[in-house]
Amino acid sequence: MSQSQTGGLGPLVDTHAHIYPRNTPLIEGATHKPVRDVSPEEYTRVLDEHGVLFGVHAAASFMGPYNDYTLAALARYPRLRATAIVEPSVSLHELKAMDAAGVVGIRFSLRDYKGTPDFGSIEFRRLFRRVADLDWHVHVYAEGERIAALTDQLLATDVKIVIDHYGNPTAAMGENSPGFQAALRAIGSGRGWVKVSAPYRSVGCDHATLAARLLAEGGPERILFASDWPFVGHESQITYRQMVESFERVIPDAVVREKIGRTAARLYKFA
Repeated sequence: MSQSQTGGLGPLVDTHAHIYPRNTPLIEGATHKPVRDVSPEEYTRVLDEHGVLFGVHAAASFMGPYNDYTLAALARYPRLRATAIVEPSVSLHELKAMDAAGVVGIRFSLRDYKGTPDFGSIEFRRLFRRVADLDWHVHVYAEGERIAALTDQLLATDVKIVIDHYGNPTAAMGENSPGFQAALRAIGSGRGWVKVSAPYRSVGCDHATLAARLLAEGGPERILFASDWPFVGHESQITYRQMVESFERVIPDAVVREKIGRTAARLYKFA
């Protein structure tokens, strides 16, 4: 494992980062347009600089079901895993090919997008059955209210659930934020994990208190570290080191942080 710039070891697994080419085809209504290439070479270099052994590419919303770039990165770097965005009509053959390549889940990144998928439809129920059979997870990010509604629908299936960024809480509601409460329900089901990540996307929240509540509910077996690199929409304001330091502040016990890393290694199939 590499030594970080500060002389120590970083988190074992970064469970959320993005890689994409600047000229990627964008979906209709895309909320972000890349201004530069964000390559797997750059990402793995950043991991090395901070002593992080493994990384996970979270499918970028603005790329939609264009997963070619993701699969190319996985083929080149065995230390990476990924989630993919897929249409509910995706075939079992395609999913199995992704599984063999190192994809471990599917992502729904819906914040600021119109429309909410109907997870109760027969098409999505079939997709989730296949996701469960592959031992993948469903990775969700949206406004808190939509996280809550989608989580409850997912809890009616057999899939594993990963919720981004503390469940997207608000400063006004804190622990009572609907997305955070959904994260607690997911943890309580025994099939849910929550990323303590991207505090700059929920400004004003007491993230240490939120992390302590997550730990109290599920222990380190239900928490994940993520950098959210390259901090889409906040690229010039946030550094990777700041995200590692945020993780260390909200989870101050190094032994617990190590257990969280091992949790991620199992969930993302590095172990």
